[in-house]
Amino acid sequence: MKLLLVSANRERTPYPVFPLGLAFLAGPLEQAGHHLCVLDLCFEQDPPAALAAMLDEERPDTIIISLRNLDNVTWPDTRSYLSALRELVDVCRGRATVVLGGSGFSLMPREILAYCGADIGVVGEGEEILPKLLDCLADCGSPAGLPGVVLPGSPDILPPCPVERIGSPDRKLFSIARYLEEGGMANIQTKRGCPFGCSYCTYPLLEGSRIRLRPVEEILAEIRSLVHDHGVDYLYFVDDIFNFPTDFAGQLCAAMADDGLAVRWSAFINPGFITPELLATMQRAGCDAVEFGTDSGSPAMLKSMGKSFSVEDVRRASHLCADAGIDTAHYLLFGGPGETENSILESFRLMDELAPTAVIAMTGVRIYPGTALYRTALEEGIITPDTDLLQPVFYLSAAVREQLTELVIREAMQRRNWIVPGLEVNMSDAMLEALRRFKVRGPLWKLLKRSGRSRIAPMA
Repeated sequence: MKLLLVSANRERTPYPVFPLGLAFLAGPLEQAGHHLCVLDLCFEQDPPAALAAMLDEERPDTIIISLRNLDNVTWPDTRSYLSALRELVDVCRGRATVVLGGSGFSLMPREILAYCGADIGVVGEGEEILPKLLDCLADCGSPAGLPGVVLPGSPDILPPCPVERIGSPDRKLFSIARYLEEGGMANIQTKRGCPFGCSYCTYPLLEGSRIRLRPVEEILAEIRSLVHDHGVDYLYFVDDIFNFPTDFAGQLCAAMADDGLAVRWSAFINPGFITPELLATMQRAGCDAVEFGTDSGSPAMLKSMGKSFSVEDVRRASHLCADAGIDTAHYLLFGGPGETENSILESFRLMDELAPTAVIAMTGVRIYPGTALYRTALEEGIITPDTDLLQPVFYLSAAVREQLTELVIREAMQRRNWIVPGLEVNMSDAMLEALRRFKVRGPLWKLLKRSGRSRIAPMA
C-alpha cells in the first residue's frame, strides 16, 4: 500500500519540533511492506496547497495525519490547531482513506474524529497497531475490534496496547538539517511511560504509567548517526523526565561519555531525582543545561498539583547545577487549584533566591479529560461533562482570576530572567525568529544571561 505520512504541526514557538512520532512509525510501516512518502507542513507557507500538490503527485492509498498538539497550551494568547487540521482532512476527502493519530489526537479521539470528519483514528502508540489496521483496510475488513482504533460514531474504543519493544526512529524521509538549522537541536526519546501523578499532566494518559526503556546501545547508535552522518552538535532529550529511573540515566550518560561523542545536550529533569554523582556523569556526557518542571515555589501548590518533590528538593537540585556551572530553567504554572497572591509571590521569591538562567512561567492550566485537574474543575463547576474541551479551556483559581495577569506582568517585568509566553514578557514570535538567524544551538532561554532587564512589552 502507498502511504502518505503528514506531520500537521506548524508551531514554531519556541522551536520547530522534529516529527519524532512519525519517524518512529516509518520503520514498522516499511518493514510491513508499505511504500512511504512524507509531507512535513512545519515549513510550508500554504499547507492545504502543499497537501493537494502531494496528493496529485503521489496518489496514496491511505493518508496518515499526525496531530502533535491541540493548541499552544498558552493563556490568554491561545492558538487552536484544529481548524487547520480539519482543512487538511477536507483536502483529502474522497481521494484516499484518512487516518488520524498522534499525541494531540489521542487526548480526545472521538471528538476530534467527529470534528474533522476523518475516516479512522488511532489512539496511543501506533508502531504495532497501524500495520494491522492497514492490513484490515487492504483486505476490506473491519478494524473495529483492533485496540486503540476509533471509527466515526462508534461509542467504544478498545484500550490501546502499549508498545513493549520501542524501536529506533527512522529519520531518512525527514529534513534533519532544516530542524537543526532553524531549531538549533535534534531530539531524542529514550523511554515512554510516566509513573508520576501531576494533576494536569497527560503523559500517563498517552504513554501509560509503566516506564518502558529503550536499550542504551540503540540510543547510542542513534546519537552516533545524528552526530556523524548529519552533523548534529546539540541534542534535546524529549523524555518527560530524563533522570528517572536514575540508574538508567546514569548508564546512558556513562555510555555517552565513554563513547566520546562531540555533542552537547539538555533535558527536562525532576529535582527530586538528581544527585551529585548523576549530575557529574551527565556533564561528562555533554549536558550543559537542564529544565526543571518545578511548577511552583509554594509547598501548598506543589501538593495541590500532585508533584513528587518538595521546595527543598528544588533548592538542592538548583544549587547542585549552579555549583557545576550548568544553566538552568524553571518552568512554573500559575493559577491552579488553591493558587493565591501569596503563593504566586512565594514562587517569585524562590526564583529570586535560586537565580536560575531563566524562569518560564505560564498563566492558567489547560484542562484535559482524564486528569485530576479535570475532576477538580467538574467538582467546582468550572466545567460540566458537556463542556467542549477541544477549544482551550484553562483552570484559573478564583482567588487570583481577576488580578493574575496584572500581578505576573508586574513582577516578571522587574526581573531580567523571566519569560511569560502567554503575556509576551521577554518573548514574542518576532523575537524568536530574529534569534534563530544567529544559528543558536540549544535552548534559546540560555541567551537571557547575556541580556539586560526585561524589555519586551507585555500584551495589552
